[in-house]
Amino acid sequence: MAENEFPGWHGTTIIGVKKGGEVVIAGDGQVSLGNTVIKGTARKVRRLSPGGYDIVAGFAGSTADAFALLERLEAKLEATPGQLQRAAVELAKDWRTDKYLQKLEAMLIVSDGAELYVITGAGDVLEPEHDVTAIGSGGNYALAAGRALMDTELSAEDVARKSMAIASDICVFTNGNLTVETIRK
Repeated sequence: MAENEFPGWHGTTIIGVKKGGEVVIAGDGQVSLGNTVIKGTARKVRRLSPGGYDIVAGFAGSTADAFALLERLEAKLEATPGQLQRAAVELAKDWRTDKYLQKLEAMLIVSDGAELYVITGAGDVLEPEHDVTAIGSGGNYALAAGRALMDTELSAEDVARKSMAIASDICVFTNGNLTVETIRK
């Protein structure tokens, strides 16, 4: 697959913000098929509780593929309770090497409240340098806004909400119907 065809960068916006002892992951609700909005209230941010540990995950890309990845992430977390980084690395390794998983078209932002990661099908587990990260078609807009807002007195949730509002004003594949999940450590 050519770099410019990477499927995770179209059709949605997800942002993760780590600030003030909490992590917020927010995502818009728009599902598009080409240039047509199919649904405006999809839920692309989910709370997982494998082994009693609280994890929040947001996804961009194909919904079915993302659900397959979330199920595998939950299994990895159950095998390594309380070790999000290890589970994320194991998922990324499987995703890169397994012939079935290689075809999945999605990206994930995950957090346990202490750590914040982006997991990609290229085998990457990325921790943002500035405690804010974003994926999807409006991801770069949300990321730029989030980075600019991090030095303000705004809470993590307010940074995420304002960043998503900016992204939804610019990206036609992103709307303002947000799902917001907060996790504290």
